[in-house]
Amino acid sequence: MRPFDRHTGKAVAIDLANIDTDQIIPKQFLKRIERTGYGQFLFNDWRFNSDGSIQEDFPLNDPAYSEASILITGANFGCGSSREHAPWSILDHGFRAVIAPSFADIFHNNSLKNGLLPITLPDDVVDRLIDSSKQPGGLEISIDLEEQSVKGKDVDEKFEISAFAKFSLLNGLDDIGLTLQHEVDIERFERNSVSLYRFSTF
Repeated sequence: MRPFDRHTGKAVAIDLANIDTDQIIPKQFLKRIERTGYGQFLFNDWRFNSDGSIQEDFPLNDPAYSEASILITGANFGCGSSREHAPWSILDHGFRAVIAPSFADIFHNNSLKNGLLPITLPDDVVDRLIDSSKQPGGLEISIDLEEQSVKGKDVDEKFEISAFAKFSLLNGLDDIGLTLQHEVDIERFERNSVSLYRFSTF
C-alpha cells in the first residue's frame, strides 16, 4: 500500500449527497480479478452517455480538473453495497483523499485499508471548499496526515483519525503488511507447531 504522509493537489467537487458505491463503480465492472484498472470506470454512468459519448457537464470530464487528486463531495459518501472496488476505482483514477461531511462506515474502513484517506469536515467547511474549487483557477489543498490538517484558500482545519489508521497510512501498511510485521514470530510459531506435531505422533 502506498504510504500517505503529506499531499498537495488540486481539488474537484461533486456536490451531491448520498453518492452510493454503485454510482462510484457500477456493478457491470466488478468482474475484474485485479485491484487495478478500475479508474477508467469511476462514475461511469455520470461521465458517459448510454452511447459512450462524454457528459461534458460532469466535473471529472472538465479539462480544468484533469489533474485533480482530491475529491470533495456531499454527506454519506460511499453508502450502498460494501464493494471494496469503490476505493480501488477512486485511487486508480488518481485521487489520494476524499473530503466530505460524512462517510458510510464500510466505505470509510475500506478506504483506510487501501491507502485512500477519507477526511470528515464540518458541512460549512466542505461547502466553502466546494465553492472555492469552482472558482477560476480552481482550488489547491494541502493535507498533512501527521498534523491531521487540511489547508487551502480560506481554510485551515484539523480532522480526526484513529491512531491505528493513522499509523497504517503513514507507514503504507495494509492488513497483510501489518501481519508481516510479525513475520519472525509467525515463523517461530510455525516451527514450534511442527515440532510439537512430530513429537505427538510418537
